[in-house]
Amino acid sequence: MKILGLDSSGLVAGVAVVEDDNLLAEYTVNYKKTHSQTLLPMLDAVVKMIELDINTIDAIAVTGGPGSFTGLRIGSATAKGLGFALKKPLIQIPTVDGLAYNLYGSKDMVCPIMDARRNQTYTGLYEFTEDGMEVLLAQCAVEISEIIEKINERNRSVIFLGDGVPVFRNYIQEHCQVSFSFAPAHLNKQRAAAVAALAFTYYQEGKIETAAEHRPDYLRLSQAERERLAQEHSEKADS
Repeated sequence: MKILGLDSSGLVAGVAVVEDDNLLAEYTVNYKKTHSQTLLPMLDAVVKMIELDINTIDAIAVTGGPGSFTGLRIGSATAKGLGFALKKPLIQIPTVDGLAYNLYGSKDMVCPIMDARRNQTYTGLYEFTEDGMEVLLAQCAVEISEIIEKINERNRSVIFLGDGVPVFRNYIQEHCQVSFSFAPAHLNKQRAAAVAALAFTYYQEGKIETAAEHRPDYLRLSQAERERLAQEHSEKADS
């Protein structure tokens, strides 16, 4: 079975192709260019490099959120376009789950933290057992203080990863009361290979969708939507 993985949910853009338990190719860029400039050229480069007949893939895995609103829309649009054109199913991977899957096999509890701005983080808690990855706390949008409090309550060693680490490192070091560490550079950001690998489990569990059904899961409203609702609330209060 061959799965194409796409990730543009955060600062990193990634494309990967996984066949069974073999990673055929992975292209990752963490730079200031927008994903609209990078994702399709990366996909084209991967296809050419491994001489991939794109029609031979079985499914398209894409991070479905949370994350950057623009990045998620670009990834979703790309996945939907491929799904429609190739008539292939989509597998939506929760962004935080995919990030946690980077550390498959870790003996410590895993806590991905993505910077969600306004002192909030997209996060969750995970552990790995003989049965695979277990979700201890499903992905959510909370203040950094709340997730650290939950970690302290569990009283287990934990490893952090994600683009929220540089933002909240000082807070973690000052308030985390359990043994903790930070993932190394090659594992601490989103990877399309992890998305594609996790998608095999989702596929086996029947968690697939059509291109028409796919919708990103933003977890919270965009700034524009928040401002619109605030304006509507203000207008109602004045009327």
